[in-house]
Amino acid sequence: MAQYIGLDVSLKDTFVSVREDGRRIWRGKCPSDPRLLSEVIRKRAPEAMRIVFETGPLSIWYYHELTAAGLPAICIDARQAKKGLDMARNKTDANDADGLAHLAEAAFYREVRVKGYDSMLVRTLVTARTQLLKMQLQPSNQIRGLMKTFGLIVPKGAGRVFDGHVCELTASHSTLEKIILPLLAVWRELRAKTASLTKQLADSARQSEQCELLMSIPGVGMVTACSFVAAIEDPNNFPRSRSVGAWLGLTTKRYQSGEVDYDGHISRRGDSHLRSLLYEAATVILTRAHADSELRRWGLKLREKIGFKRAATAVARKLSVIMHAMLKSGELFDRSPVAAA
Repeated sequence: MAQYIGLDVSLKDTFVSVREDGRRIWRGKCPSDPRLLSEVIRKRAPEAMRIVFETGPLSIWYYHELTAAGLPAICIDARQAKKGLDMARNKTDANDADGLAHLAEAAFYREVRVKGYDSMLVRTLVTARTQLLKMQLQPSNQIRGLMKTFGLIVPKGAGRVFDGHVCELTASHSTLEKIILPLLAVWRELRAKTASLTKQLADSARQSEQCELLMSIPGVGMVTACSFVAAIEDPNNFPRSRSVGAWLGLTTKRYQSGEVDYDGHISRRGDSHLRSLLYEAATVILTRAHADSELRRWGLKLREKIGFKRAATAVARKLSVIMHAMLKSGELFDRSPVAAA
Protein backbone atom coordinates (compact mmCIF):
# COMPACT_ATOMS: atom_id res chain seq x y z
CA MET A 1 0.00 0.00 0.00
CA ALA A 2 1.36 3.42 -0.99
CA GLN A 3 2.26 5.88 1.75
CA TYR A 4 2.15 9.67 1.59
CA ILE A 5 4.41 11.83 3.73
CA GLY A 6 4.26 15.44 4.84
CA LEU A 7 7.35 17.21 6.20
CA ASP A 8 7.26 20.42 8.23
CA VAL A 9 10.87 21.60 8.07
CA SER A 10 12.54 23.93 10.55
CA LEU A 11 16.18 24.66 11.33
CA LYS A 12 16.31 22.32 14.32
CA ASP A 13 13.68 19.58 13.86
CA THR A 14 11.57 18.20 11.03
CA PHE A 15 8.11 16.90 11.86
CA VAL A 16 6.99 13.90 9.83
CA SER A 17 3.47 12.63 9.18
CA VAL A 18 2.77 9.40 7.26
CA ARG A 19 -0.61 8.55 5.78
CA GLU A 20 -1.83 5.35 4.21
CA ASP A 21 -5.26 4.47 2.84
CA GLY A 22 -6.85 7.69 4.10
CA ARG A 23 -5.55 7.61 7.67
CA ARG A 24 -2.45 8.58 9.58
CA ILE A 25 -0.28 5.61 10.48
CA TRP A 26 2.68 7.39 12.11
CA ARG A 27 3.75 10.84 13.27
CA GLY A 28 7.05 11.93 14.78
CA LYS A 29 10.07 14.15 14.34
CA CYS A 30 13.78 13.91 13.70
CA PRO A 31 16.71 16.35 13.47
CA SER A 32 16.70 18.47 10.33
CA ASP A 33 19.18 16.39 8.37
CA PRO A 34 18.10 14.76 5.08
CA ARG A 35 20.32 11.73 5.72
CA LEU A 36 18.71 11.00 9.08
CA LEU A 37 15.32 11.77 7.60
CA SER A 38 15.89 9.26 4.79
CA GLU A 39 16.49 6.53 7.36
CA VAL A 40 13.28 7.41 9.20
CA ILE A 41 11.26 7.40 5.97
CA ARG A 42 12.64 4.03 4.86
CA LYS A 43 11.76 2.58 8.24
CA ARG A 44 8.30 4.10 8.70
CA ALA A 45 7.16 4.36 5.06
CA PRO A 46 9.01 1.89 2.83
CA GLU A 47 6.39 2.32 0.08
CA ALA A 48 6.48 6.12 0.01
CA MET A 49 4.70 7.50 -3.05
CA ARG A 50 5.04 11.25 -2.37
CA ILE A 51 7.12 13.22 0.13
CA VAL A 52 5.82 16.78 0.28
CA PHE A 53 7.40 19.84 1.93
CA GLU A 54 7.05 23.60 1.46
CA THR A 55 9.44 26.07 -0.09
CA GLY A 56 11.84 27.53 2.46
CA PRO A 57 15.51 28.14 3.31
CA LEU A 58 16.30 24.40 3.47
CA SER A 59 14.07 23.23 0.62
CA ILE A 60 16.83 23.09 -2.04
CA TRP A 61 19.11 21.06 0.24
CA TYR A 62 16.27 18.72 1.23
CA TYR A 63 15.08 18.20 -2.33
CA HIS A 64 18.46 17.31 -3.81
CA GLU A 65 19.52 15.09 -0.89
CA LEU A 66 16.23 13.17 -0.76
CA THR A 67 16.15 12.81 -4.55
CA ALA A 68 19.74 11.53 -4.54
CA ALA A 69 18.65 8.95 -1.95
CA GLY A 70 15.99 7.68 -4.39
CA LEU A 71 13.01 9.15 -2.52
CA PRO A 72 10.09 10.88 -4.33
CA ALA A 73 10.60 14.38 -2.92
CA ILE A 74 8.20 17.14 -4.02
CA CYS A 75 8.62 20.82 -3.11
CA ILE A 76 5.33 22.71 -3.19
CA ASP A 77 4.34 26.38 -3.19
CA ALA A 78 4.18 27.62 0.43
CA ARG A 79 1.53 30.24 -0.43
CA GLN A 80 -0.85 27.60 -1.75
CA ALA A 81 -0.09 25.18 1.08
CA LYS A 82 -0.88 27.87 3.66
CA LYS A 83 -4.50 27.97 2.48
CA GLY A 84 -4.94 24.32 3.37
CA LEU A 85 -2.90 24.40 6.57
CA ASP A 86 -4.91 27.33 7.95
CA MET A 87 -7.94 25.04 8.17
CA ALA A 88 -6.44 23.25 11.17
CA ARG A 89 -7.89 24.33 14.52
CA ASN A 90 -4.49 24.56 16.23
CA LYS A 91 -1.35 25.81 14.52
CA THR A 92 1.50 23.45 15.43
CA ASP A 93 4.40 21.97 13.50
CA ALA A 94 2.96 18.49 13.93
CA ASN A 95 -0.43 19.60 12.58
CA ASP A 96 1.29 21.30 9.64
CA ALA A 97 3.00 18.00 8.82
CA ASP A 98 -0.41 16.29 8.95
CA GLY A 99 -1.85 18.90 6.61
CA LEU A 100 0.99 18.48 4.14
CA ALA A 101 0.49 14.71 4.23
CA HIS A 102 -3.21 15.29 3.39
CA LEU A 103 -2.18 17.42 0.41
CA ALA A 104 0.26 14.74 -0.71
CA GLU A 105 -2.40 12.02 -0.55
CA ALA A 106 -4.99 14.13 -2.37
CA ALA A 107 -2.39 15.36 -4.89
CA PHE A 108 -3.72 18.86 -4.24
CA TYR A 109 -0.60 20.99 -4.53
CA ARG A 110 1.43 23.11 -6.94
CA GLU A 111 4.88 21.67 -7.42
CA VAL A 112 7.74 24.16 -7.54
CA ARG A 113 10.78 23.73 -9.77
CA VAL A 114 13.84 23.44 -7.55
CA LYS A 115 17.02 25.01 -8.88
CA GLY A 116 20.22 23.05 -9.24
CA TYR A 117 23.31 23.62 -7.14
CA ASP A 118 25.21 25.25 -10.04
CA SER A 119 22.48 27.86 -10.51
CA MET A 120 22.37 28.52 -6.77
CA LEU A 121 26.14 29.04 -6.71
CA VAL A 122 25.81 31.78 -9.33
CA ARG A 123 22.90 33.32 -7.44
CA THR A 124 24.91 33.19 -4.20
CA LEU A 125 27.86 34.87 -5.91
CA VAL A 126 25.66 37.71 -7.21
CA THR A 127 24.01 38.14 -3.81
CA ALA A 128 27.33 38.19 -1.94
CA ARG A 129 28.79 40.76 -4.34
CA THR A 130 25.70 42.96 -4.01
CA GLN A 131 25.95 42.80 -0.22
CA LEU A 132 29.62 43.76 -0.25
CA LEU A 133 28.87 46.72 -2.51
CA LYS A 134 26.33 47.97 0.04
CA MET A 135 28.73 47.40 2.93
CA GLN A 136 31.46 49.26 1.07
CA LEU A 137 29.36 52.44 1.04
CA GLN A 138 28.94 52.53 4.82
CA PRO A 139 32.56 53.26 5.89
CA SER A 140 33.08 55.71 3.00
CA ASN A 141 29.98 57.68 3.95
CA GLN A 142 31.00 57.54 7.60
CA ILE A 143 34.44 58.91 6.76
CA ARG A 144 32.98 61.79 4.79
CA GLY A 145 30.56 62.63 7.61
CA LEU A 146 33.19 62.53 10.37
CA MET A 147 35.66 64.70 8.45
CA LYS A 148 33.03 67.36 7.73
CA THR A 149 32.88 68.09 11.45
CA PHE A 150 36.44 69.38 11.29
CA GLY A 151 35.95 71.30 8.07
CA LEU A 152 37.60 68.68 5.90
CA ILE A 153 35.40 68.19 2.84
CA VAL A 154 36.31 65.11 0.82
CA PRO A 155 35.87 65.95 -2.90
CA LYS A 156 33.74 63.77 -5.12
CA GLY A 157 35.40 60.61 -6.30
CA ALA A 158 35.52 56.87 -5.71
CA GLY A 159 38.17 54.20 -5.47
CA ARG A 160 41.76 55.41 -5.43
CA VAL A 161 40.64 59.01 -5.86
CA PHE A 162 38.66 58.83 -2.61
CA ASP A 163 41.54 57.07 -0.87
CA GLY A 164 44.05 59.72 -1.95
CA HIS A 165 41.84 62.62 -0.89
CA VAL A 166 41.25 61.17 2.59
CA CYS A 167 44.96 60.53 3.18
CA GLU A 168 45.87 63.99 1.94
CA LEU A 169 43.32 65.79 4.11
CA THR A 170 44.12 63.86 7.31
CA ALA A 171 47.91 64.14 6.91
CA SER A 172 47.99 67.45 8.83
CA HIS A 173 45.65 66.23 11.61
CA SER A 174 47.52 63.48 13.46
CA THR A 175 44.82 62.87 16.08
CA LEU A 176 42.03 62.68 13.52
CA GLU A 177 44.20 60.53 11.29
CA LYS A 178 44.36 57.84 13.99
CA ILE A 179 40.55 57.70 13.98
CA ILE A 180 39.95 57.83 10.24
CA LEU A 181 42.66 55.43 9.03
CA PRO A 182 41.12 52.32 10.69
CA LEU A 183 37.84 53.10 8.89
CA LEU A 184 39.76 53.63 5.68
CA ALA A 185 41.49 50.26 6.14
CA VAL A 186 38.10 48.56 6.49
CA TRP A 187 36.92 50.33 3.33
CA ARG A 188 40.02 49.16 1.45
CA GLU A 189 39.48 45.56 2.55
CA LEU A 190 35.82 45.60 1.51
CA ARG A 191 36.79 47.12 -1.82
CA ALA A 192 39.37 44.39 -2.42
CA LYS A 193 36.91 41.60 -1.55
CA THR A 194 34.26 43.17 -3.79
CA ALA A 195 36.75 43.29 -6.66
CA SER A 196 37.56 39.61 -6.08
CA LEU A 197 33.90 38.58 -6.30
CA THR A 198 33.43 40.82 -9.34
CA LYS A 199 36.29 39.02 -11.08
CA GLN A 200 34.73 35.65 -10.25
CA LEU A 201 31.42 36.81 -11.70
CA ALA A 202 33.10 38.17 -14.83
CA ASP A 203 34.96 34.87 -15.35
CA SER A 204 31.70 32.97 -14.93
CA ALA A 205 29.97 35.21 -17.49
CA ARG A 206 32.79 34.80 -20.02
CA GLN A 207 32.68 31.01 -19.71
CA SER A 208 28.93 30.89 -20.32
CA GLU A 209 27.71 31.08 -23.91
CA GLN A 210 24.23 31.97 -22.69
CA CYS A 211 25.52 34.96 -20.71
CA GLU A 212 27.57 36.18 -23.67
CA LEU A 213 24.43 35.88 -25.78
CA LEU A 214 22.32 37.98 -23.41
CA MET A 215 25.03 40.62 -22.98
CA SER A 216 24.64 41.45 -26.67
CA ILE A 217 21.55 43.42 -25.60
CA PRO A 218 22.40 47.11 -24.92
CA GLY A 219 21.87 47.78 -21.22
CA VAL A 220 22.26 44.16 -20.07
CA GLY A 221 25.50 43.53 -18.17
CA MET A 222 27.09 40.49 -16.63
CA VAL A 223 25.13 40.67 -13.36
CA THR A 224 21.73 40.74 -15.10
CA ALA A 225 22.78 38.10 -17.62
CA CYS A 226 24.15 35.68 -15.02
CA SER A 227 21.15 36.17 -12.75
CA PHE A 228 18.71 35.56 -15.60
CA VAL A 229 20.47 32.40 -16.78
CA ALA A 230 20.65 31.06 -13.21
CA ALA A 231 16.95 31.74 -12.66
CA ILE A 232 15.71 30.27 -15.95
CA GLU A 233 18.20 27.37 -16.07
CA ASP A 234 16.67 25.46 -18.99
CA PRO A 235 14.68 27.65 -21.45
CA ASN A 236 12.37 24.68 -22.03
CA ASN A 237 11.09 25.12 -18.48
CA PHE A 238 8.80 27.77 -19.99
CA PRO A 239 6.69 26.68 -22.97
CA ARG A 240 6.14 30.31 -24.00
CA SER A 241 8.47 33.27 -23.62
CA ARG A 242 5.55 35.46 -22.54
CA SER A 243 5.19 33.32 -19.40
CA VAL A 244 8.54 34.58 -18.07
CA GLY A 245 7.19 38.08 -17.46
CA ALA A 246 4.33 36.73 -15.36
CA TRP A 247 6.68 34.36 -13.51
CA LEU A 248 8.85 37.32 -12.50
CA GLY A 249 5.87 39.34 -11.30
CA LEU A 250 6.06 41.94 -14.07
CA THR A 251 2.46 41.56 -15.24
CA THR A 252 -0.57 43.27 -13.70
CA LYS A 253 -2.82 41.61 -11.15
CA ARG A 254 -6.47 41.19 -12.07
CA TYR A 255 -9.53 41.19 -9.80
CA GLN A 256 -12.86 40.08 -11.23
CA SER A 257 -16.03 39.39 -9.26
CA GLY A 258 -19.51 39.94 -10.61
CA GLU A 259 -19.61 43.32 -12.30
CA VAL A 260 -16.22 44.32 -10.85
CA ASP A 261 -13.29 43.73 -13.19
CA TYR A 262 -10.08 45.75 -13.02
CA ASP A 263 -6.32 45.40 -13.37
CA GLY A 264 -4.06 46.56 -10.58
CA HIS A 265 -0.34 46.99 -10.09
CA ILE A 266 2.18 44.36 -11.09
CA SER A 267 1.98 41.18 -9.01
CA ARG A 268 5.60 41.35 -7.74
CA ARG A 269 5.71 37.56 -7.50
CA GLY A 270 8.80 35.50 -8.11
CA ASP A 271 12.45 36.54 -7.96
CA SER A 272 12.49 40.11 -6.61
CA HIS A 273 16.24 40.55 -7.17
CA LEU A 274 16.07 39.56 -10.83
CA ARG A 275 13.00 41.75 -11.28
CA SER A 276 14.92 44.75 -9.93
CA LEU A 277 17.87 43.98 -12.22
CA LEU A 278 15.60 43.88 -15.26
CA TYR A 279 14.07 47.19 -14.20
CA GLU A 280 17.56 48.70 -13.93
CA ALA A 281 18.41 47.36 -17.38
CA ALA A 282 15.19 48.86 -18.74
CA THR A 283 16.12 52.20 -17.15
CA VAL A 284 19.51 52.12 -18.86
CA ILE A 285 17.86 51.32 -22.19
CA LEU A 286 15.51 54.29 -21.85
CA THR A 287 18.06 56.81 -20.56
CA ARG A 288 21.72 56.03 -21.17
CA ALA A 289 21.94 53.41 -23.93
CA HIS A 290 23.11 55.11 -27.12
CA ALA A 291 22.56 52.05 -29.31
CA ASP A 292 19.25 52.32 -31.10
CA SER A 293 16.82 49.41 -31.18
CA GLU A 294 13.15 48.77 -31.71
CA LEU A 295 12.83 47.96 -27.99
CA ARG A 296 14.22 51.38 -27.04
CA ARG A 297 12.04 53.21 -29.55
CA TRP A 298 8.97 51.36 -28.30
CA GLY A 299 9.85 52.20 -24.69
CA LEU A 300 10.40 55.90 -25.44
CA LYS A 301 7.02 56.16 -27.15
CA LEU A 302 5.41 54.44 -24.18
CA ARG A 303 7.21 56.82 -21.82
CA GLU A 304 5.50 59.80 -23.44
CA LYS A 305 2.08 58.24 -22.91
CA ILE A 306 2.20 56.66 -19.44
CA GLY A 307 5.28 58.08 -17.72
CA PHE A 308 8.77 56.84 -17.04
CA LYS A 309 8.17 54.27 -14.25
CA ARG A 310 5.38 52.45 -16.00
CA ALA A 311 7.27 52.50 -19.28
CA ALA A 312 10.39 51.08 -17.59
CA THR A 313 8.30 48.30 -16.05
CA ALA A 314 6.81 47.47 -19.45
CA VAL A 315 10.27 47.46 -21.04
CA ALA A 316 11.54 45.18 -18.25
CA ARG A 317 8.71 42.72 -18.94
CA LYS A 318 9.34 42.79 -22.68
CA LEU A 319 13.07 42.46 -22.06
CA SER A 320 12.51 39.26 -20.05
CA VAL A 321 10.46 37.85 -22.96
CA ILE A 322 13.18 38.73 -25.48
CA MET A 323 15.96 37.29 -23.31
CA HIS A 324 14.12 33.98 -22.92
CA ALA A 325 13.47 33.82 -26.68
CA MET A 326 17.17 34.43 -27.30
CA LEU A 327 18.15 31.59 -24.96
CA LYS A 328 15.71 29.31 -26.74
CA SER A 329 16.81 30.20 -30.27
CA GLY A 330 20.49 30.82 -29.57
CA GLU A 331 20.45 33.98 -31.71
CA LEU A 332 22.13 37.28 -30.86
CA PHE A 333 20.08 40.37 -30.14
CA ASP A 334 19.06 41.96 -33.41
CA ARG A 335 18.28 45.67 -33.35
CA SER A 336 16.12 45.50 -36.45
CA PRO A 337 12.40 46.26 -36.03
CA VAL A 338 11.38 42.75 -37.05
CA ALA A 339 13.42 40.96 -34.38
CA ALA A 340 12.39 43.11 -31.43
CA ALA A 341 8.72 43.53 -32.30
